[in-house]
Amino acid sequence: MRIYTHSKCIDHLVPEGHSERPDRLTHLLAHLEQTGIARELPYFEASPISKERALLVHKSKHMEELDRLVPEQGLVPADPDTWVSPESKIAAELAAGAVLDATNSIIRGEDKRAFCAVRPPGHHAEMTGMMGFCLLNSIAISAASALEHQSIKRVAILDFDVHHGNGTVDIFKDDPRVLVCSSYQDPLYPNRYFDLVKSNIINTPLVEGTHSQQFRSAISDSWLPAIESHQPDLIFISAGFDAHELDPLAQINLSKDDFTWITNEIVTLANAHCEGRIVSALEGGYHLEALAESAQCHIESLCE
Repeated sequence: MRIYTHSKCIDHLVPEGHSERPDRLTHLLAHLEQTGIARELPYFEASPISKERALLVHKSKHMEELDRLVPEQGLVPADPDTWVSPESKIAAELAAGAVLDATNSIIRGEDKRAFCAVRPPGHHAEMTGMMGFCLLNSIAISAASALEHQSIKRVAILDFDVHHGNGTVDIFKDDPRVLVCSSYQDPLYPNRYFDLVKSNIINTPLVEGTHSQQFRSAISDSWLPAIESHQPDLIFISAGFDAHELDPLAQINLSKDDFTWITNEIVTLANAHCEGRIVSALEGGYHLEALAESAQCHIESLCE
């Protein structure tokens, strides 16, 4: 088990009061240090992805727009929620690079699991659009890269962020090699692809107020049979912790124990189907303490 991160992910700036703030990552990393996890697990500094890798999932005009938006100083909006600062592009490239470094290491057999403590998040970034705090779809880039390896025929992307993984669905909706499972509060941002019917897309809507047992039942009924059937060679996790009951951006009532539960279920499936291989990357989670404690539970379960 390894942790991938980079200090420059903190340099992606947003307006004061914005939910996706640098404190999310600094607080998480400090918590991992305080709890001893940082001393127990090896940390690896990410390298940035190349434009070639990004173009596996994003159209060239997406990359051109990101280049155009990067300011010399100050902040520029990509949309009303998504901002670009002078260091945002390199932060996004390093966030995606962390996931790709982890993926390549696992495919080479150097380890079985990894958690990428990075920002900005990525799962809302579509083929041609930055949105929902996301500039580049880190998980999608690495999933597409993994499928270039002869040993990887199928992958699963499991997204338990409280917001639907529309970007990942947009990118892989027509690729049967990629199973995308996304649980999310409905209705809630981004209100895209909720009604898409595809055999490789498993949408798991959760009503406002959903609690632990309802969540676990929904995942057990929808995700687990689909993953068993797909038999992935590698599992990716879009690990958002904003379905926690304390999170300010949604109204789902999960606790850190639920993130332990779902991670344990994923680990069991990974052990059964893909030699235990899992790459997880941080997505949402906007209450600092809930984020840190939930991510800790997630990482500890990945270590099992």
